[in-house]
Amino acid sequence: MYFSTNFLSVNYDILLSFALATSALAISPGPDNIYVLVQSITNGKAYGLATVCGLITGCIIHTTLLAFGVSAIIKANDDIFFGIKVLGAVYLLYLAFRVYKSHSQIDFDSDSAPKKSLKALFIQGFFMNVLNPKVTIFFLAFFPGFLFSQTMNTIWQFYILGGIFMFVSFIIFSAIALLAGQIKVFTLEHKNSGLVFKWLQIVVFIGIAIFILLPD
Repeated sequence: MYFSTNFLSVNYDILLSFALATSALAISPGPDNIYVLVQSITNGKAYGLATVCGLITGCIIHTTLLAFGVSAIIKANDDIFFGIKVLGAVYLLYLAFRVYKSHSQIDFDSDSAPKKSLKALFIQGFFMNVLNPKVTIFFLAFFPGFLFSQTMNTIWQFYILGGIFMFVSFIIFSAIALLAGQIKVFTLEHKNSGLVFKWLQIVVFIGIAIFILLPD
């Protein structure tokens, strides 16, 4: 569904699809949300939330690099941009394959959550995100396929997508931190929960890859 006002057109269906895909990815167990979960279980909810704030803040750096780098490529050559989307889809399929080959058990290793101050955990979460090149690659694979306007400046579009990504991830990661105890009990009582989350990741990665390759 396109909404137009004056010279601005926005496809809200694409934005909704992006938010839903982000939600599914944030819910699925990965290094970041598992680390948040372990911090909350081991040290308390406040420590999990401090980690969340650091991780989400780090996304601003990746969004900025993506916005200015890819926007320049779009202006330079549409074929190169299409090539980026193809490589992004291939990378997402590779991630789906990696998840498929991995074990489905969720690890609650408390040894990975040493006691630190709230400030130290915020800083650690920030640098865990910023210094992880896999995050940059994932943003490059994920975001370009969800540009939602043919008239809006692409830099603004990437920042809006980044804002949605950070907002949705913050809400879900915070919920994980606050509900850490119940989540641990649930996953331990339901032995198949890890398998369900594993296949959720696979379906989401493949779904996003297909969406990216669909014609505009």
